Amino acid sequence: MTTTVAAHPAPAGRRVLAPLALAQFICSFAGSSMNVMINDISADLDTSVQGVQVAITVFLLVMAALMIPGGKLTDRWGRKRCLMLGLAVYGVGALLSAAAPGLGVLILGNSVLEGVGTALLIPPVYILTTLLFTGTAARARAFGTIMALGGIGAAAGPLIGGLLTTAIDWRANFGFQVVVVALILFLTRTLEDPLPPDPDRPFDIVGAVLSAAGLVLLVTGILAADNNVWLMIGLLAGGAAVLAAFFGWIRRLERAGREPLLATSLFHNRVSNLGLVTQNAQWLVLMGVSFTVGAYLQVVRGYSAIATGGVFTAATLGLLVSSLGAERLAKRRAQRTLIVTGFATTTAGIVVLLLLVRAIGGAWPFAPGLLLIGLGLGLMLTPSVNVVQSAFPDSRQGEISGLSRSISNLGSSLGTAVAGTILVSELSRNGYAAAMIALAAFGVVGLGAALFLPHDRPPGTGAAEPAPARVRR
Repeated sequence: MTTTVAAHPAPAGRRVLAPLALAQFICSFAGSSMNVMINDISADLDTSVQGVQVAITVFLLVMAALMIPGGKLTDRWGRKRCLMLGLAVYGVGALLSAAAPGLGVLILGNSVLEGVGTALLIPPVYILTTLLFTGTAARARAFGTIMALGGIGAAAGPLIGGLLTTAIDWRANFGFQVVVVALILFLTRTLEDPLPPDPDRPFDIVGAVLSAAGLVLLVTGILAADNNVWLMIGLLAGGAAVLAAFFGWIRRLERAGREPLLATSLFHNRVSNLGLVTQNAQWLVLMGVSFTVGAYLQVVRGYSAIATGGVFTAATLGLLVSSLGAERLAKRRAQRTLIVTGFATTTAGIVVLLLLVRAIGGAWPFAPGLLLIGLGLGLMLTPSVNVVQSAFPDSRQGEISGLSRSISNLGSSLGTAVAGTILVSELSRNGYAAAMIALAAFGVVGLGAALFLPHDRPPGTGAAEPAPARVRR
């Protein structure tokens, strides 16, 4: 029996959009809010800037490493069950982080448990959105809401984190996360999964271990650059070898007619591949800039948490403005145009941030560059996701959602690892400039990928709308 999903969202779809967007908000918030607590956490837990960097990077890395398995498990366990389980694990991790007596417990709570919880809850967010909202305009509107709150969470994380740290304590940031998670659990209590789970769906454990191990080795290698070059080379080589073994393993399963963790056919779509590159570059730049500016202001210039968070207001405002106009822009401009313009604006913002801050003292020189970065990111976050998700049918949303979120979170962890390693290694010399130059280079890479996207037409200008999706029951 087949049923047709309407081209407009069902009432259930509209009701579920708020908690889904909040879920993306809190996960993005967690990734950036710690950037303004570096001095407070370091002093309270008797650790260093590098220790806090490791905690932030490991959180982002755990998300990236487990996002593909998390997306695959949604087919086996069901989207609602994965969402609820992920929220519960995340909430426990936030509680543990709030009570952490040392860096080790903070890493366990924030980096590991919150990372695992995020990897379980984020794929269902994007799968449910794709299933409940069909048609270019409706799906763009839904993704726009989710990506707007995700981007705002990342951009406003430093501001909210600074306010809570100054008014109460750095531990209050994790208490805030617990409250939001409890709210999401309440809002999703009546959520109905549009597709039934398939308990007999195979799960590639070997592939999950190999993919996670490869990503961990690669990012750990970057983090080791400041301490031991030979260790860095060894870890990077080991990571590349493990990832090669992963792709060899999944090809072997496919030849044997078995279902791998990640089908190689996902990489046969040129448009999707380019969209994944743009997603990786966007989050790499966003999290890299957030960590670099946050660490520089606190460690080099001695700013407090609230003052550092206040500097990021410009980025938050920029992202909010462009995100609020995302739906209107999606109707008037092609997705390629928005992504290209976004990268050009963001890269220009990094250059302005570098030139003004190096030439002029005080806090205000940060504002123009951060404003441009926020405007640029808000323009392109939604169309990049829509390009990737819409390239595949409903039956493959579990796979592509996991891959898409993994690529984005890998960008976040690489941004913190690369920029943080450069900054920490030369914090008192030219680390800020070197980190910003590296981030600008990644922005150019993203712009290059965006230029190769097809010249699609915006909705309402004669472009064909996708036919209503058929969900087989």
